[in-house]
Amino acid sequence: MKQLSIILILMCLFQTSQLFSQDKPAYVIYTANGKKTTFEKLVESTENKELVLFGEFHDNPISHWLQLELTKEMYAEAGSNLQLGFEMFEQDQQELLSQYLLGNLTAKQFKDTMRLWPNYETDYAPIIDFAKTNKLFCVASNVQRKYASLLFKKGRKALDTLSLTIKSQMAPIDFIVDTTLSQYKEVYTMGGHMGVNMGKNMVESQAFKDATMAQFIMANPGRKEGTVHLHFNGAFHSDFHQGILWYVQQKQANIRVLTISTVTQEDVRKLDKEHLGRADFIICVPESMTRTH
Repeated sequence: MKQLSIILILMCLFQTSQLFSQDKPAYVIYTANGKKTTFEKLVESTENKELVLFGEFHDNPISHWLQLELTKEMYAEAGSNLQLGFEMFEQDQQELLSQYLLGNLTAKQFKDTMRLWPNYETDYAPIIDFAKTNKLFCVASNVQRKYASLLFKKGRKALDTLSLTIKSQMAPIDFIVDTTLSQYKEVYTMGGHMGVNMGKNMVESQAFKDATMAQFIMANPGRKEGTVHLHFNGAFHSDFHQGILWYVQQKQANIRVLTISTVTQEDVRKLDKEHLGRADFIICVPESMTRTH
């Protein structure tokens, strides 16, 4: 009888194991060296940081859900010292964003006057609404897309003719570019297929966005002693501690920073080697995940 009981217990354990092995996780979080970790550990690691760069895939629902959840958790810790920044809003519209957060614009006025991304309602509005409710300062950190496009098409000299007002909404046009960075090398290779100068111009256009976002992360009216800035951007802009972070560190080399990236894999049970070191925390999502747009 005792032997039969042991067999029954082992069968139950085997069936339970089989059940869990068939689960399809929506995501797995890894450390930089590929060790599985938890969202709670990620949250704990944001404590005492000055900057958190959350690299997303723009159409990935897991990225956006975890961004909102992280915002809530960091607010519970930092309160009004939490500041949010968005690649998705361009610097010339900072005043409109601020007025909406202060309650001086209706939701309709905000939507009618801002250049909102097509997935704003599903992916970014929940974070903005949370900021509005809790009176958090938000930074529209990006350069206007048309000027990044102008640089790409005609080179940096094309920016010389812009007005001083427009130039104040972007990184200085003499910004430096470290072309040895692996991310920029990858951009150069992509652009090089389009013509002799396109590789160089594409790198400078990418760096222009990175430098501008870094500038307005570091220099904005809401930043003060004790502030922690949670910035949302495409993963490529901060992967491998490059892009935005490289420019931030030119201004403050010893800044206490945490980076997060998003990747997709067919099998999320083990992090692919190519993603090791991509960020301090890496959110691995199945390639079959539903997209928001």
